[in-house]
Amino acid sequence: QVQLVESGGGLVQAGGSLRLSCAASGRTLFIATMAWFRQAPGKEREFVAQIRWSGGSTYYTDAVKGRFTISRDNTKNTVSLQMNSLEPEDTAVYYCAADSSVGSSRYWGQGTQVTVSS
Repeated sequence: QVQLVESGGGLVQAGGSLRLSCAASGRTLFIATMAWFRQAPGKEREFVAQIRWSGGSTYYTDAVKGRFTISRDNTKNTVSLQMNSLEPEDTAVYYCAADSSVGSSRYWGQGTQVTVSS
């Protein structure tokens, strides 16, 4: 089992920045990738960004490319999402996820609210 705890959400004006963090604990040795997803009211959860635990390769959805940056600190078992130039359309609950290299398990955090006002 992997436990994930997000932090850093809040209210920001359009054009502003926020930094989300996710701390992993438990069987972190088997983490293959970590990612951020988001879910806006009335919409399905969608992929935002991913980073490979080994090597650090990153992937982003087109909507956030050039504005968001995902990073990791393997020594602290944390992953962060730096969000710049925020837009009202970025308003959502943001979830941290970890994929295990053993089996096909995906673990989720409890989510953190990000609200961008226009």
